[in-house]
Amino acid sequence: MLIYKIFRAPEWAKLQSRGETLGAPVDLADGFVHFSTADQVQETAARHFAGEGDLCLLALEADALGEALKWEPSRGGDLFPHLYRPLRLVDVLWQKPLPLKQGAHDFTGLL
Repeated sequence: MLIYKIFRAPEWAKLQSRGETLGAPVDLADGFVHFSTADQVQETAARHFAGEGDLCLLALEADALGEALKWEPSRGGDLFPHLYRPLRLVDVLWQKPLPLKQGAHDFTGLL
């Protein structure tokens, strides 16, 4: 199963240059790297990245992350994937720009 991470362009650049990251500021504050499933990622974008351009969508294979990936309840009891180790560049299957069209993120062709 694919899971997704939204990064701002500087966060993606940091992962590319260093080979790993502990994530965005929210991830650092919470002590794990936040991910979303395909069913959750559009709401994540709308809720936490509203109106922001210059975003990247990363896809990862959940099973490949092993025991460091935990499924924990969040919004309304939904289980979200959380990674309890650094996110490594080698974990990323693909990265694509997440365009902003008319004020909303356009996931057409991404999921």
